[in-house]
Order: sequence, then structure tokens, then C-alpha cells
Amino acid sequence: MLDKQLEKELQRFALEIRIGAVEEFKARGFGHVGGSLSVADALAVLYGAVMKYDPKNPKMEDRDKLVCSKGHAGPSVYAALGLKGFFPYEDIKTLNQPGTNFPSHCDRQKTPGVDMTTGSLGQGTSLAVGMAMGDKLKGRDSRTFLIVGDGESDEGQVWEAAMFTAAKKVTNLVWLIDNNKKQLDGYTKDILDSGDLRAKFEAFGFEAVRIDGNDLGQLYDALTKKAEDKPIAVILDTVKGKGVKEVEETMGNHSMNVPAETYDKWLGELRAELAALA
Repeated sequence: MLDKQLEKELQRFALEIRIGAVEEFKARGFGHVGGSLSVADALAVLYGAVMKYDPKNPKMEDRDKLVCSKGHAGPSVYAALGLKGFFPYEDIKTLNQPGTNFPSHCDRQKTPGVDMTTGSLGQGTSLAVGMAMGDKLKGRDSRTFLIVGDGESDEGQVWEAAMFTAAKKVTNLVWLIDNNKKQLDGYTKDILDSGDLRAKFEAFGFEAVRIDGNDLGQLYDALTKKAEDKPIAVILDTVKGKGVKEVEETMGNHSMNVPAETYDKWLGELRAELAALA
């Protein structure tokens, strides 16, 4: 269970990740705002309380790993890594600029701390399975955490990887499904209804749980649980654009292009919330 002191630290960290992501979007003028903000709380818990890693040694062999298969959420991943000291924080503001080490989608060859290149939706799931299996075969005491989008789960490869994960008992791989109910051009229920995701993963052979994916306490409890004989899938009921009310209430919030003053307004709101936690 999350104690009060750690909960406050994670609240701050989640807000700082959101601020970092919005600063990146402001510097570029546009970006994948909604799906980056929806996973900020999960990233805060992973990098703030759950994962084992060393910013001074990003390739540490027995580290825990993150595969953000929905690679367009890279801006929040970059913010988390920058805040934890993998590289100078200010560098994230070169997002998607020529010559940057912070492309729109995660790239392990460019960004220290990024464990796997992703962005072609669905492919990160198979890569994560292979990474986790490799660690298991080598006897490493580590886990791999995989973030998959609900819209991304339209891809058949996601379900092939899920079937393989369960069949081969890859219990050191934890699936997180960002169930924010929207994808690029509409609601997931209207485009390709995925139905009961928890029931689906259970049918595939997972131990599955469905939680409020923007609730730090529920995230902490789910992500600190160790798998026994079945891999774990955590269905995160999240809000696309979570943390910035205007984004939450905008239908087309997958990728947004707004004026600098709008980004400044959002940053002001987030920074005021952060100051209130002091």
C-alpha cells in the first residue's frame, strides 16, 4: 500500500512529467498530447517507485525495462527520464527538431534510458516479449513493463504477443493497457470495439486486473504485485489528456496544434497545481 509521503512524491512527479511533456509540445508547436498525458501517472509510479534502474548506467544488465509500444507517448517518457537524470532535462525541448535525440516516437539508439524503439503500432508487444524472455533465460532478476494503447490493440500482433506471453509463462513481463477510450480519429468503441479487455486477457491466460489508471495508489498496488504462474495484465482506465482540463474536454486530442499562449495557459495551471502540493 502506498504511504502518504510516497504518494505526495509521486503526485509531484506525475505533475512534473505533465509539465515536461507540455513544455516539449510548446517548443515544437504540436504533438501527441492526449495519449502522452494519459500515461503520466503510470510512468510516475514506474520510475518513481517500482522500477530498478541507474541513470548513470542506462544499460545496466539487471535493470527493469520499459517498452512504450504506443511510441507516440514518447514525450512523457522523455520527461520522466530527464527528471530522473538520464540526460539534461532541458534537452527534451528539442522534441522532433532536426538532429534531436528526442524523436516523436521512442528510439533506443537516440535517447539514453529508452529501452526499445517503438511507434509502428503493435510491434512493441512482440519486442517486449522477446526482451523479457531473454532476461528470464539469462537468469536476470528484472521485469519488463509494456505500455500498449487501447486503439493500438486493434492490431492482431498485440494478441499474438499476448497469447505467446501467457503460453510461455513470461511472468517477468507486465502488460499495461492504456484504456483511454479514444484513438486517432474517434472513440475506440465506434472504430473497433475491444469489449471487455480484462476478460480477454484472462481468456488468453493472464492474471488481469482493471483499475483507475490515473490513481496512484491503485497503480502502485497493481505494479508492485509479483506474478506467480501467470503473467499480469493491468487494464488502465484513463482519461485521454488527463491533467489538463481543456485537453480532456477536446474531442480531437490525439495530436494537437495550438498557439504558444494556449500551452502557456496549460503550463500555468499545472505549475499552480504543483505549487499547491508544496
